[in-house]
Amino acid sequence: MKVNHFEEIEQQDVDMPGAEGCKVRWLVGKPDGANNFSMRQFEVGVGGFTPQHSHDYEHEVFILAGEGTVLENEKLHSIKSGDVLYVCPNEVHQFRNTGDTPLKFLCLIPNSAMDKPIIQAPECGIQS
Repeated sequence: MKVNHFEEIEQQDVDMPGAEGCKVRWLVGKPDGANNFSMRQFEVGVGGFTPQHSHDYEHEVFILAGEGTVLENEKLHSIKSGDVLYVCPNEVHQFRNTGDTPLKFLCLIPNSAMDKPIIQAPECGIQS
């Protein structure tokens, strides 16, 4: 069993073109013995965003704090603390912080996704 406070886990910059003001903590994953899923905690700074991208695996997301928008292909949804999201495979998506505090969320992905390609949408980094 692994028991940690999340702040004990190193926070890293999201190193992808089209990401601005994003950090990630890999809370649970293969190195911990989790064979099926990895749990990550993202923090998107005020005005920050993840890249617009897609991939052939799903995400399960729980918004911990803050508010923002999530892009679903060409549709924007408002999100806030307490919201639960399912991002379908191959769906273009992007998280954007539109609030005054960091947007924080948990994101679960299958470990089988680790070596799969991520497809950047051509709009990456463009503010809307």
